[in-house]
Amino acid sequence: MGIECFGLYLVITNPATSYEACAEAAVTADIRYIQLRMKKSAEEDILERARNLRSITRGTATRFIVNDDPRIATEVEADGVHLGQDDMPLDQARKEFPELKIFGLSTHSEQQAQSAAALKPEYCGVGPVFATPTKDIPDPVLGATLAGQIIQSAPFTTVAIGGINESNLKAVLHSGAINYSVVRYVCLAAQPYDAIRRLQDIWHAVHG
Repeated sequence: MGIECFGLYLVITNPATSYEACAEAAVTADIRYIQLRMKKSAEEDILERARNLRSITRGTATRFIVNDDPRIATEVEADGVHLGQDDMPLDQARKEFPELKIFGLSTHSEQQAQSAAALKPEYCGVGPVFATPTKDIPDPVLGATLAGQIIQSAPFTTVAIGGINESNLKAVLHSGAINYSVVRYVCLAAQPYDAIRRLQDIWHAVHG
């Protein structure tokens, strides 16, 4: 697949509007990736939302990723799954769920990013760049400079993640990030599409 340059990777969690409204906004804005992230939710609720988001993204340029669970991702015919360091190992998931085309992996240090290269993920998250409340047990903050260094040395597509918003996105990009992920800035917005456009305007100004 090569190293992709697409800008925003939207993780949808606890939106102020709805999961569907955020997904529709992302599709309208031609966002490359959206991820459904519903930690601690009942499986039937995740499946319902996942089916809805798959319906919204099907046939569009937006790829639909399910967080953590390759079985659910396969059941709803998602494009792929995003795995954390404590989830099913990526090589095992790829072997057990060959229907999935995209396998993403979270990395939180230089060592983890280097180890990920052997697994050949379609992309890796790199972070947290800044402090973020979206995890019960936060990983150590990397900062924009170290995150940028990890990203620039990675032989695969990367996505900077963690506390990124309109006010600090430009600094993250200038530190070396190519793509970036946002959760709260879009999910808590009353108008998700407008929030997406503000971010992507900043990204286009740096990366063209």
